[in-house]
Amino acid sequence: MAAGSKGTLPPLDRESAEPFYRQIYERFRNAIANGTLNPGDRIPSARALTQELGLARGTIDAAYGLLAAEGYIQARGQAGTVVSPGLRPRMPLARERPAPAARPYAPSFRPDSILPFQMGLPALDVFPRKIWARLGARAARAMQPIDMTHQAVPGLPALRAGIAAYLHVSRGIDCAPAQVFLTSGYRHTLELVAQALLEPADRVWFENPGYPPTRELLAAMRLAGVAVPVDAEGLVVDEGLRLAPKARAAVVTPAHQSPLCVSLSLPRRLALLDWARRNRSWIVEDDYDGEYRYAGRPLPALKSLDRDGRVIYAGTFSKVLFPSLRLAYLVVPEAQVGRFEQALSMFAGGSPQLTQAIVADFIAEGHFARHIQRMRRLYAERRDATRAGLERVLGARVRIDEQPGGMHLILRLQGRRSDRRLVARMRDEGLFAEALTDWAVDRGIAPALMVGFTNVDSQATAEALARRILKLL
Repeated sequence: MAAGSKGTLPPLDRESAEPFYRQIYERFRNAIANGTLNPGDRIPSARALTQELGLARGTIDAAYGLLAAEGYIQARGQAGTVVSPGLRPRMPLARERPAPAARPYAPSFRPDSILPFQMGLPALDVFPRKIWARLGARAARAMQPIDMTHQAVPGLPALRAGIAAYLHVSRGIDCAPAQVFLTSGYRHTLELVAQALLEPADRVWFENPGYPPTRELLAAMRLAGVAVPVDAEGLVVDEGLRLAPKARAAVVTPAHQSPLCVSLSLPRRLALLDWARRNRSWIVEDDYDGEYRYAGRPLPALKSLDRDGRVIYAGTFSKVLFPSLRLAYLVVPEAQVGRFEQALSMFAGGSPQLTQAIVADFIAEGHFARHIQRMRRLYAERRDATRAGLERVLGARVRIDEQPGGMHLILRLQGRRSDRRLVARMRDEGLFAEALTDWAVDRGIAPALMVGFTNVDSQATAEALARRILKLL
């Protein structure tokens, strides 16, 4: 370590799949846990550690940012950075996580950071925090003893009503508040659907390429996942019929297919609904960012075409508000309300009632609708600026897909390049990306990077970030 600091930082493993910023973070955390670094001890400045380790400044900043966010260290201006004085010196040692054996880099869904190009994050810099704070303070002051007892398992009635009204206007879904159930996120939503409607070993279609946690969750719930290919019109229903015609369910992303961002065409939508009707199967519509379409108005939800009660609509507040809310919802067919109430009573896991009350007020007072409209305009601008900046610097090295909506860009790598290796190198340099090949079951898909644009504020910022990628290429 640099002079003036205590202890020695163990050498970094250059062959490890663990990003450098995580290695640095864990080494400091372990040094604090085992007493090598004590509360009040000074640690090297980011600049000094950058020079000592020969890494990019962004890598050190990412590690220090994570340590500070978890309360391990504090910055004190000219006095330097120190181990938090109030920290207990003896904490359980963090175990080193083993490197994955099957692939050189395992993506995280989602990392506890804010890195350039990070996916899954809305524009946090423009979230109306003052309005949110005011509503939060008001909700806390209004709490009564009855509000401090066990909350209603399906969710706060006012929020369920607000969601039903919003979906009727924005997504074309005609539903009653009783059909709306609050969950703690996508994983809880899918688990609830499985508990209410499926049996172990049931076959379930999922998209290929598709959101990796979907297939992992299906396997964990002992369901037989069937990878159905995706093309320019979305899920290839005919392939699903060929692979598993009697499947009990299908998990799809019709508005913006995850990750390719294509929309499920109307003929495919009708074919999917017809399959579900004839086989009495279920369709889980994951509408994770359907509000964000920049070529015309957002498409109506698949649920709006459902006349036979076979579609379960899943929405989330993570992409439109912020992820740490841990708040999502699903709309179930009217005939299945009782089954979901029973399942949820056994596997409850929603967000706290106070959080739900704030969101309910946020919707009722019109802030939610205005926020989405503002974000739609902002994201269209940031998408164009990010694309222009990347194309100007990276030029012929990448080709960026044309997409009607979504919150990320797909950069097709030209030449024989590994998207996984490039993603690992970007993570080491404090940049975020995900490898498209990690989202596919087979290895036939062309390598590409997926990068979020929602927190890239200008073309100049995009160009500066692109130059860092160019060095890695």
